[in-house]
Amino acid sequence: MPNNLSVYWVDHKRDPQCAPDPNYPNGKAIDISVPGSPSCAADLPYPARRCGVYVIECRQCGFKIGLTTAGRLDDPRSIRIPCFRRSQ
Repeated sequence: MPNNLSVYWVDHKRDPQCAPDPNYPNGKAIDISVPGSPSCAADLPYPARRCGVYVIECRQCGFKIGLTTAGRLDDPRSIRIPCFRRSQ
């Protein structure tokens, strides 16, 4: 499946204030897809440089989501989102 997602990061120009969650020493795989329905996935730059937000958009259906970062080891490292165009 081709990668239909565009990903860009918005820097909030702030360093993390808290320690990372020790339950996620290798980052988090974020999955908000609907089981059994079409979806798109992408790896994210990991870890982010500091606090900010990834803006992820599906080029096929236009679904867009913001995903916060903190510049820590528990940042998101991948995302899977539903693709509404292919599920209609």
